[in-house]
Amino acid sequence: MASITAPMGGETRSIPAPSPRIADYLRWSIDHKIIGVQYIVTSLFFFVIGGALAMLIRWELLTPTLDLATNGSQYNSLFTLHGTVMIFLWVIPMMAGFGNYLVPLMLGAKDMAFPWLNAFAFWLIPPAGILLLLGWFIGPPEAGWTSYPPLSTLYSPDGQTLWAMALHLLGISSILGAINFIVTIRNMRPEGMGYWQMPLFVWAVLATAIIQVLATPFLTGALTLLILDRVAGTSFFDPSNGGDVLLWQNVFWFYSHPAVYIMILPGFGMVSEVLATHARKPIFGYRAIALSSMAIALVGFTVWAHHMFTALQPELRIPFMITSMIIAVPTGIKIFSWLGTLWGGKIHFTTAMLFALGFLSMFVIGGISGVMLASVPVDIHVHDTYFVVSHFHFVLFGGSVFLIYSGLYHWFPKITGRLLDERLGKLHFVLTYVSFFFTFFPQHIAGLEGMPRRIAVYDPMYTNINQLISFSAFVLGITTFILLYNLVHSLVAGERVGANPWRSLTLEWATTSPPPPYNFVGDPVPFEDPYGYGTEEATAYLDALDRRFPPPTKLPPTAAVPHPEPAGD
Repeated sequence: MASITAPMGGETRSIPAPSPRIADYLRWSIDHKIIGVQYIVTSLFFFVIGGALAMLIRWELLTPTLDLATNGSQYNSLFTLHGTVMIFLWVIPMMAGFGNYLVPLMLGAKDMAFPWLNAFAFWLIPPAGILLLLGWFIGPPEAGWTSYPPLSTLYSPDGQTLWAMALHLLGISSILGAINFIVTIRNMRPEGMGYWQMPLFVWAVLATAIIQVLATPFLTGALTLLILDRVAGTSFFDPSNGGDVLLWQNVFWFYSHPAVYIMILPGFGMVSEVLATHARKPIFGYRAIALSSMAIALVGFTVWAHHMFTALQPELRIPFMITSMIIAVPTGIKIFSWLGTLWGGKIHFTTAMLFALGFLSMFVIGGISGVMLASVPVDIHVHDTYFVVSHFHFVLFGGSVFLIYSGLYHWFPKITGRLLDERLGKLHFVLTYVSFFFTFFPQHIAGLEGMPRRIAVYDPMYTNINQLISFSAFVLGITTFILLYNLVHSLVAGERVGANPWRSLTLEWATTSPPPPYNFVGDPVPFEDPYGYGTEEATAYLDALDRRFPPPTKLPPTAAVPHPEPAGD
């Protein structure tokens, strides 16, 4: 137990700061910081499971014949569970974990608006994951993570019902968490923090929460109809009895395309924080970045049918092609604003910064292929080929996962009071960057040459390119263990740091690392500009924080960040 001193609107006070125990993370807690860590650790667990399923998929695709799977149904189950776990149990909960931990700290709040509801939302996730994986033992789902009828209603085993029930629980968790974020951001900002003084991560979480509240009920409704068709004899998706299979596609994608932004928007907020801090430069286009997040949340509801170009009537394709291209505009605003932030900055190539820069390059590739797929003729040509698989992973791995990695390296010192090993971090980045590129970029080529996705037996002409993809994927899988080792080793023996090792201006760094119960002593006073690096006022503010929260030891040269200096013209 250590004593801390914290600012209290003109006075200081010392209080005991007990360190959380392991047992605190294994039981019910209403502390948003413990809940955030519970989200993060649980998501990492399912990431390992989803990654293991991916390795089995790539093992099967090493040759054009069946090797690992004994039949096509087993292979179908592999990619169904892989996609479901990675989306609903890894990326979405991980982003919620960062939001839970950071939003109250960034707002200077003591906790979330509804602490009990916050805990309840998390504790829906472990049983949902268990329910999903139990399906493997009673007949796993085989209809893909999209679960189109009639595959998901007539031909998939009982595990498909458990799949739908698991997603029901996850959807409820998502809605409850989103309501909590909206109320917290709306009502718990401190005096002096208007909407235009909020960190961009908070803006991104707000936009994400709005999407979740509006879109997730549609998924819940679709899942209810699917379960009724499977267990109650209804025929919502059976054309022979008056149903419509396209009903599922419309309702499912009305949720699932906005869900892409649920998975990426919080990461957009994280990269804004990382780039400004590690480039020591004010964010370029703050309001443009904030408003573009809200624009994505709005326009994202108008593009769902581009997943259905081959099923739509020709006259309906054009409006959705236009909206699918329009939504690239707010994302482009962000990209150019981030480049403007880097321009002329004093860039420190920490691991967090490297993953942020890696995200910029990989996500742009995914964005370009996305604009291509928004074009009806191109989409029809490459529909259900590996070109779509490549685009999807450049957006969600090159986007969301790279940003999660960046956020872990950036905020690990705040969560634990210790630095992650920068040498291991840079090794992790280099191997991840190279192996990711050679895993997914060749899939563009395979798709353009006509290789269909979701098959285990393919034309031998694709053998060489699949072997390159698989071997690269195996290296990508190994990189995960570098991260996990770094997390565990640094948690035990990492370099101890003070409250603000990166000398950042947002409020989560204006308290101890890790923060005490209720985060702050008294009411913290936010700096007037959370991205105002390079000014005398910012330097004085950061020096005052250093005096209040001195680091316990001298920072290692690889991690130390010098005092902010003017970034230049």
